[in-house]
Amino acid sequence: MQLQYVLFTKHSFKDTTTTMKKLYRRSFVKQLFTGVSGALLLSSYKSNDPQNLNINLKVDDNSEAFWESVKAQFKFAPNLRYFNNGSLGSCPLSVQNDTNAYRATLDAFPSKYMWGGWNDEKEAVRQKVADLFSVSNEEIALTHNTTEGMNLIAKSFDLAPGDEVILINHEHKSSVIPWTVFQAEKGVILVRPVIPILPKTVEEIVAIYEAAITPKTKVISMCHSINTNGMVLPVKEVSEMAHKKGILVAVDGAQAAGMFDINLKELKCDFYAVSAHKWLFAPKGIAVFYAKKSSQNYLKPLIVAKGYKDQSIRRLENYNTRNLPELLGLGSAIDFINNIGKEKISNRSYALKHYFREQINAIPKLNLKTPEDDRLSCAIQTLEVVGKNVVSVQKELIDYYGIDTRPMSAYELNGVRISFAIFITKKDIDYLVDALKTIAG
Repeated sequence: MQLQYVLFTKHSFKDTTTTMKKLYRRSFVKQLFTGVSGALLLSSYKSNDPQNLNINLKVDDNSEAFWESVKAQFKFAPNLRYFNNGSLGSCPLSVQNDTNAYRATLDAFPSKYMWGGWNDEKEAVRQKVADLFSVSNEEIALTHNTTEGMNLIAKSFDLAPGDEVILINHEHKSSVIPWTVFQAEKGVILVRPVIPILPKTVEEIVAIYEAAITPKTKVISMCHSINTNGMVLPVKEVSEMAHKKGILVAVDGAQAAGMFDINLKELKCDFYAVSAHKWLFAPKGIAVFYAKKSSQNYLKPLIVAKGYKDQSIRRLENYNTRNLPELLGLGSAIDFINNIGKEKISNRSYALKHYFREQINAIPKLNLKTPEDDRLSCAIQTLEVVGKNVVSVQKELIDYYGIDTRPMSAYELNGVRISFAIFITKKDIDYLVDALKTIAG
């Protein structure tokens, strides 16, 4: 039995909603968990099924049929509409298949491939990452997650009591906590300017950063796209302003990299940390860390082992034993992105945002809490159902409609954060909007 969605009429909704919600929940939960019994939801799926892996992507085609074929590259639990890519992404089938093959190769000859057998392949992945972001391979380290990257930055600096680091109020905890532990606890001051939820211009945001600067400011640490409401911050403009004052700029790019095209040279920041398991669709536990060549001298490795005297950026990823199949899987994920085209993905991200907003804007009880300007937001939008608590909205979406989103209560957002990754189609958005209308009443 497939989950069916019924849009209630104004007159019938009140009398039937309780009964139907119970049926929706029963149907969806039954489909989601039948036969799982503690095993993986996808345990019955064979990732090496050639019928699923050989879908033809016509790169010159931008029709919905094309994007439906992209969606088919991902395998989700039955009846699940996954609008939560901002929390954690999914690997396409080709990446799953390649990563599993790497794992089998490693297990067949562990000592060979863990320590040296894949050196050339690792460097090939580094080059693919560098090309994706338009920088040198000598400016890319392959780490574990954004949190590690932000820890690496915050711990490296020899700041003195009274020195200042600027972080706006919307920074992710994993960016704030490292600065708190490694710097604030020794007397460095963390300056926390407040930015509006719905700024109108890029210049408005830059002015807030500039007003927070004093002669004691050493570093600006900022998100590229904030996780609360998807606001995109003007990294390039802030970097240009900060560098004129001798201030370094570190960026948490977890929610931006892969969502839209990024040229790190053009952004001009000093450091950029990325979790590749979100919008890059790579295996979990692999990340990208960019350090501009002229700024690498500030950095100190979090972990040291044999080879610690290496002066290249590889000293920042000197873990000895690590999960190399996931690292090589990152290369496959970039191949997947390149096969579609990063510019095409970027355009699609904005197109889905526009399609969603056009349908929501005319509905009074659905209140968008993400800036409209394309310079200030992309494929993450946060939406409030007026008069309803976000936790109950998120629960209704997943329990009755199989729609996974992320509730955001901070900063009085009271909204569900909705992610429009490339496996989302316009049909999926139609389904989401109908569900939101029904929940809003």
